[in-house]
Amino acid sequence: MKKVFLAATALLGICLNSFAQKHTIDKVAAVVGNNPILLSELNQQYTQYLYQGNPANVDIRCKILQQTLTEKLLKQQAEIDSVMVEDGQVDEEVNRRMRQMVQRAGGQDRLEQFLNKSVLQYKDEIRPNIKDGLIAQKMQQKITENINVTPMEVEKYFKSLGDSVPEFNTEVEVGEIILNPKLTRAEKQRFRDKIEALRARVKAGEDMGVLAKTYSEDPGSAADGGDYGFIDRNTMVKEFTAWAFKLKAGELSPVFETEYGFHFLQVLERRGEQAHVRHILIMPKTTPESLTRLKSHADSIYNNIMDKRLSFAAAANLYSDNKETKYNGGMMLNAENVQSRTTFIPVDKLDPSVFLVIDSMKVGGISKPDLYTAADGKQAYRLLYLKSKIPPHKANMAQDFPKIKDAAQADKINRTLSEWFEKRRETTYIKIDNEFDTCPELRIWTKQNTGEAK
Repeated sequence: MKKVFLAATALLGICLNSFAQKHTIDKVAAVVGNNPILLSELNQQYTQYLYQGNPANVDIRCKILQQTLTEKLLKQQAEIDSVMVEDGQVDEEVNRRMRQMVQRAGGQDRLEQFLNKSVLQYKDEIRPNIKDGLIAQKMQQKITENINVTPMEVEKYFKSLGDSVPEFNTEVEVGEIILNPKLTRAEKQRFRDKIEALRARVKAGEDMGVLAKTYSEDPGSAADGGDYGFIDRNTMVKEFTAWAFKLKAGELSPVFETEYGFHFLQVLERRGEQAHVRHILIMPKTTPESLTRLKSHADSIYNNIMDKRLSFAAAANLYSDNKETKYNGGMMLNAENVQSRTTFIPVDKLDPSVFLVIDSMKVGGISKPDLYTAADGKQAYRLLYLKSKIPPHKANMAQDFPKIKDAAQADKINRTLSEWFEKRRETTYIKIDNEFDTCPELRIWTKQNTGEAK
C-alpha cells in the first residue's frame, strides 16, 4: 500500500507541477454576475479530481469550469431567494470529504505530504467552495421541488420513447435475515486478556507503534503503527471518540470495547476539535461453540417462520443483525437506485452468493439457514426469502409503471432546469477568459448575452 501511494503521489505531483508551470499562478478565469471564479479554485478542484484516482488530464478543467459556472449561477439566485445552508451541514460535508481523502492516502501524514500543507489549512481552503456547492444544490432542489408527473404525462413520455423502449433484465425481490455469532463473557475474556497485556507493555515503556505493527488487527492503521492521524468527533464510533477527546496529549486510555473488538488508544496531540491518535485493536474470533449456538438459534427462527408462527418480516425485525435491512422487513434495496428505495433488483446486480441460493428457489420460498462468510471476513448464518421474480421483458406501462414514472419525472426535471439555466444565462453577465476558448462544453455559456453585472 505504501509503495503504491508514494508512486501515485509522485505522479500526481509531476502532473500538478507541469500544470502550474504552464499557467499563471492565479487570475480570474470567469465571472458570473458579481461572482468571480479564480483559476486557483479550478486548480484546487483539479487536485481533488486527481486524488480520487482519476487519470491526469488538464482538459478536465473545461468540465470543472462548466460545473463551477453552474454553481455560481445557482448561488446568485440563492442570494436573491435567501436560500442558505447551515454551517454545521458545511462542516459535516468538509469532514466527510477529508475522511475519504485521508483514507485514500493511507493516513493524514501522507495526505499532508501530498498537499504540502496541513489538513486544517486545506479544510479552510475548500470550505467556501463546498459551501457554494451545497447552496447551489439546495437552490436546484427548490427549483424542482414541486415537479410531479401525472399518469397522462407518464404515458406521453413512454410513447415518446418509440423504438427506444428499454429492455429489463430478470428482477427479484429478496429478503434476508443475518445472524452474527455472539461470544459469552468467558469466550471474550482471552481476547481482553491479550490486549490488556499489550497495554501493560506500553505502560512499561515499550514502543506502542512497534506493538501496533506486530499485534494490532486493524487493517486500516496497523501498518502505520496504529496511527489514525487527526480525527474529529464524527470520524469514529462513539466509544472511540469518547476516549479520544477525554484524554490529554500523551495519555493512554483503558481497554474499551466497540462493535469491532477491544481497543486502547493514545492521544498524541490535540488541535482544537481534532485529536491525533493511535490505537491497538484485538478482534474477538468466532468460536466453534458460538457457531453451534447460532445454528440452533437460526434453525429455531426458520422453523417458526415455516410453521407460520412468525412472518419473515417480523423475524427480520426481531432477530436480524443487518441494520440496513432489518427495519425494512428484511428486504434488500436496489443499491443503484437508492432514492426510489425500490426493492426490485436486477439479478446481475445481486451478490453472486445470494444469486446462487435464490436461483433455484420458487417465489415465496425461504432458504434454510446457511453458514457463509460476510464481506468483512466473519462467519454468520443467513436466511433468504424470494418474495417475487419478474422475467426479462421489454418495458410496458402495466408492469413497469413506477420505473417509467421515475424516468418521466427525471426527464421533466432536466427540461425544467435546462429552461431555467437558458433564461438566466440570457440575463446574467457572464465573462470567460480566452484561455478557455477551446472548451466545447463552454460554448453555450459564451453566446452573446444581454445581462450586465449588477
